[in-house]
Amino acid sequence: MSSPSQAISGHPPLDRFWLCEAVRLREERGERLEDREANRQARASGGGLQQRIMHRALLLAERDGQRQALQHYRQGAGLALVLLTLAALLAGAGLAFAALGDGTHPVNIFWALGSLLGVNLLMLVVSALGLLLRDGNGLLPRTWLALSNLLARDAQAAQLAPALLLLLQRQRLSRWAVGLLSNGLWLVTLLSALVLLLMMMSTRRYGFVWETTLLGSDSFVGLIQALGGLPALFGFSQPDQLMIQASGDLALNDPAARQIWANWLLGVFIVYGLLPRLLLALFSLWGWRHGLQRLALDLSLPAYQLLRGELLPDSERLGVISPAPELPVIQPGGHCSADSSGALLVAIELDGQRPWPPLLPESVANAGNLDSREQRQRLLDQLSRFPPARLLIACDPQRSPDRGSLALIGELSRSATATRIWLLPPAAGAALDPERLGDWQAALEQLQLPFSDSAPLNWLESGHD
Repeated sequence: MSSPSQAISGHPPLDRFWLCEAVRLREERGERLEDREANRQARASGGGLQQRIMHRALLLAERDGQRQALQHYRQGAGLALVLLTLAALLAGAGLAFAALGDGTHPVNIFWALGSLLGVNLLMLVVSALGLLLRDGNGLLPRTWLALSNLLARDAQAAQLAPALLLLLQRQRLSRWAVGLLSNGLWLVTLLSALVLLLMMMSTRRYGFVWETTLLGSDSFVGLIQALGGLPALFGFSQPDQLMIQASGDLALNDPAARQIWANWLLGVFIVYGLLPRLLLALFSLWGWRHGLQRLALDLSLPAYQLLRGELLPDSERLGVISPAPELPVIQPGGHCSADSSGALLVAIELDGQRPWPPLLPESVANAGNLDSREQRQRLLDQLSRFPPARLLIACDPQRSPDRGSLALIGELSRSATATRIWLLPPAAGAALDPERLGDWQAALEQLQLPFSDSAPLNWLESGHD
């Protein structure tokens, strides 16, 4: 393992927060990490709570191979971006050929504009609304993430994608990432189309016509002049009324007329297609860079709250004039009593040596023993829809109170009006470790959750002792 300073300085800012989020997800999903040495080095590194949490996470990530997995994921993401860029180049060439054809037939101005700008303008509106209204996820970002996961070729890299998504959403960076990716790829597409248009117009002779049944000649003249007004400010040619009307009958053989129409088409394409994409891409890039400068850990998350006592001991706060900050508390009772009803008993990671469940009254429901990620998520989803009035969580104090279990207790407690923790007595023939019991009691006091070593079944059934 490299030194602590190397572990910290060897990561770009985004990678540091990314790995912190990945380690947090591992712990909250029940994976037990041996972190005594990492905690010791984090405490020795000094700094505030965020710096110490980050230091610890980076050391664990480097030890467990997540740093290398991140490098593999970045390589896969880069290769996926190259593939999408190649697809964008081919799409741009397709737009150019669809607009102009092979030169054997006159170019219909309506079809040329529709081919070059139709889909782009529609997606441009969707992209702009996504930047302004939501942190959304478009087709291109989802495709890029899927390709990145496929090309990463690292078992641990699969954990990095959800960590990145959660980080970007929490920091409100996802809208800028989506905007930068989408507008950047569309910009590549339009630049490819522009290059092909210039090459085809330089090597072939195209005539331009317009045909319409619904619009009259005067209406079409007004439309052409309106579309060409803004490009004309940038120096692009604008066909006059006589030239527009003449092009309605047949393709003009006048070389000057061909050049004016070609120049007008390029101007409309650049001003209404390429230029907005460029501005949106630059705006997304500015928002992305500005957001990266404001990256910070959400220290109110249960997993980070539980690290405060280990990484920032009270003894280090002695001699500080200002009072120590109060520990954020996981507040139970996320649902009011009007929304909740009934009583529920649930156990967390009990072994098969003790009989379970105990004899329960008919009014008390049993949620079983949670020992897998799927069971935990299923119960949390159920409690979000049907929150209980009273929740009793049974825990085995012979097991260490790891952060994943404590975070789960915090999540469960928020789903009930009232919550109690039942620290089970040891199984027959076994002895209870006083040190581990003390760790449980200290952790639950830190979370401000009531606990008992006897079954509060009367409270669970009736609401009082």
